[in-house]
Parts: sequence; structure tokens; C-alpha cells
Amino acid sequence: MSEKVKASTKNYWIQILKGTLVAVSVALVLILAFAIVIRFASVPDGFIKPINQVIKIISILFGVFAALKSDNTKGLKKGMIIGALFSLLSYLVFSILALRFSFDWSVVIDLIFASILGALCGLIVVNIRK
Repeated sequence: MSEKVKASTKNYWIQILKGTLVAVSVALVLILAFAIVIRFASVPDGFIKPINQVIKIISILFGVFAALKSDNTKGLKKGMIIGALFSLLSYLVFSILALRFSFDWSVVIDLIFASILGALCGLIVVNIRK
């Protein structure tokens, strides 16, 4: 492999790692803020899951935006990978925080949802910047 291709590949994965870490960081901050709201306000149980999905969408969007900031190409592919990695990494982080690992179909569905969401965010970010 030539040096140019190696550098390009390295940059590609650095962007994806950066986007994934931004997404997980945003999710942690938003979930902490939401937990504080739940603690001090009476939030009905029916609102918790939808708010968690909104937090996931916002987090992935921020992550994809951060990844595509310097190189505005391959938004679909980068977004899909960031969404998938976000799903896996957030599963690990929140399982560690809860001191409980449980793997079921909801984890697989969440992975698929986050991947599709990441791909859509990648398409949106690339086309907004054009």
C-alpha cells in the first residue's frame, strides 16, 4: 500500500473514532441532565423511552457532524459505522455503569436502528454542507 493510501485510511478511521466518541460523550451528558430532571420533576414513565430515543438521535447527529467536519465525503458509510459503534460502545458503557450485562434482541434492534440513523445523519450532514 502506498503512503497516501495508508494516510487516507488512517484519517478515515480517526474521523469515525472521533465521531463515535463525540456521540457517546453527548449521550452521557444528555442522559445525566435527563436523570437530574427526572430526579427533581415528576416525569411520567411513558416519557422516558421516547426521550431516550431523542437523546440517541441527537447524539448520533452530533457525532456524525463532528466526523464529517474535516472531510465531507462518504457520509452514508461513515454515518452507518458511527451509528453502529455508538450503539455498541454505549451498550458497554451503560452496562458497566449499571453493573449488569444482558444481551437480548433489543440490543440487536438498537444496533440496527443506530446504524440506519447514522447513515441518514451522514446523508443529511453531507448534503447540508454542499
